[in-house]
Amino acid sequence: MPDELAYLDATAQAELVRAGDVSPLELVNAAIDRIGRHNDDLNAVITERFDKACQEAAAADLPQGPFRGVPFLMKDLDACTKDDPFHCGMQFLKDRNYISDHDSHFYAQVRAAGFITLGKTNTPEFGLSITTEPDAYGSSRNPWNLLHSTGGSSGGSGAAVAAGLVPAAHASDGGGSIRIPASECGLVGLKPSRGRVSLGPDYDEYWQGLVISHVVTRTVRDTAAMLDCVSGVMTGDPYSAPLTEGTYSEQVRQDPGALRIGLVRTVPGRGTALAADCVAAVDAAGRALEDCGHRVEIAHPGAMNALAETMAAFQVIVASWTAAAVEEWTGIIGATPAEGDLEPGTLLLAEIGRGVSATDYIASAKWIGRYTREMASWWSADDGAGFDVLVTPTLGGPPPEIGYLKATDDNAADITERVMGLLPFTVPFNLTGQPAMSLPLHWNTAGLPIGVQFAGAYGREDVLIRLAAQLEQALPWADKRPPVYG
Repeated sequence: MPDELAYLDATAQAELVRAGDVSPLELVNAAIDRIGRHNDDLNAVITERFDKACQEAAAADLPQGPFRGVPFLMKDLDACTKDDPFHCGMQFLKDRNYISDHDSHFYAQVRAAGFITLGKTNTPEFGLSITTEPDAYGSSRNPWNLLHSTGGSSGGSGAAVAAGLVPAAHASDGGGSIRIPASECGLVGLKPSRGRVSLGPDYDEYWQGLVISHVVTRTVRDTAAMLDCVSGVMTGDPYSAPLTEGTYSEQVRQDPGALRIGLVRTVPGRGTALAADCVAAVDAAGRALEDCGHRVEIAHPGAMNALAETMAAFQVIVASWTAAAVEEWTGIIGATPAEGDLEPGTLLLAEIGRGVSATDYIASAKWIGRYTREMASWWSADDGAGFDVLVTPTLGGPPPEIGYLKATDDNAADITERVMGLLPFTVPFNLTGQPAMSLPLHWNTAGLPIGVQFAGAYGREDVLIRLAAQLEQALPWADKRPPVYG
């Protein structure tokens, strides 16, 4: 029988603890039981932390944060937990049982909020794919259909939250890796503005500022409340996003007003038609937005038409950082990865990265700077079109089958092109640092989720949260449950 606690979001579970209706240990044990029943099917949780979690749940010094006692999962990438395995999807680190010697700032914020982490979730090697099928741990599977991908790189987290194993889980996003699993698993996934959430102490910025951490959840209120918990700078951070008046949780209850919204029905820069599922999703969103009193137009920033240049600059940054990451881990471990230690896609990107000159890298970084200014002007009423929000599909199609995006020795180059071709809507907002959110507003006739993306001006997560909360009422998804659940 499904566990009734699985149907509650993190906010509701925390309310039960505060009311004394359930204890943190009871919440944790119920989540552990759900993982035990479903993880063989999903392969979402790759590292168990159950004994530590139970000890923390029973401890008198469990932090009195807003989510005290609520079970949580950390993605095995970008944010580490002291004395726990940290493998980043790599066979190289798994074989050597690499253990982190410190907590990331993000995890410290999660702990301070009262969450109890039960383990680590699956991720592709170095987070380099938009499907979660690493050689080190195998494929995560979508609870809506186990033959389909969960997305990536936060695919393990996406599967775990969609299946009700936990109400929220860590996710990170360098090219869509929060929004893509949210789209494919039927979740809420907000990529915050650059500088909103610290990457310390390990990084000042990662992938030239493209990467940021947050969560995937099932409700807008959980996403907003989590942003309240994890936003802010760590001492020494090079920059931070502008502050929002009040809390993000308060924005959930605020009327967004009448917004000017651009909507995309073709692939910018190509003019090609979108998949029918994606057109249906954005059209339904557009109608709902108009019904809510917003002005919706077929429009997008002209800068998005430079799709080939966008992907070329993105590849230069990612490939260069991949080459550097391989060298960094070689130094940390004190051994050079041998044959089979790294996947074909990683090897290809690292090879490309080693061929990037310093002048080429700087040229790409400067191009991204110009692109960011041009994109930002579309949201500006002073020198641009003055739009408030852009609506696009999150992906160019429904969740693909397992294996469709899996790189091998024979097809690594082709798969890289296939992956790049699926990212015209997510990558731009990693380059610009703007907030973007995927909402589960549509399911196709096969019962697979199709996410819709909402992008705002830099620093304006408040606008996106208010609008998302309104759409959560207009196109509710709370009653939708995948076949593998609870």
